[in-house]
Amino acid sequence: MDQTSWTTRGVFTGQGGARTDEAGIVSGDLSVRTTWDGTQAEVKIQYTGTSDWHTLTGSPVPCPSQEDSRDLHQAVVEAVRAGGGATVPRRVRPWAHS
Repeated sequence: MDQTSWTTRGVFTGQGGARTDEAGIVSGDLSVRTTWDGTQAEVKIQYTGTSDWHTLTGSPVPCPSQEDSRDLHQAVVEAVRAGGGATVPRRVRPWAHS
C-alpha cells in the first residue's frame, strides 16, 4: 500500500513547546508531518525551513484508516499549538488505545 502524508507548516508552539524523542523539547515555528502506511501513523516535526525531522514523542500510533490519520494529524497540530510539552494525542478516536 502506498503511504499518504500531510504536512502543516508554520505551526507556532504554545508555551512549553513539543516533545521529541531525539531533541527533547522544541519550540517556535515548526512543521508537522503525519505519514500513514495503512496500519499506523508516524508523526514528525521540524523547525520550519530546516531539513532535520524529529519524531514527536508517542509516535507511531495504530491508525486503521486514512480518514483517522488525517484527524490525528489535525489533533497533533492543535496539540503542538497548545504547547505544554505536546506529544501525540492518544485519544483522537476510540480505536487509539495506549
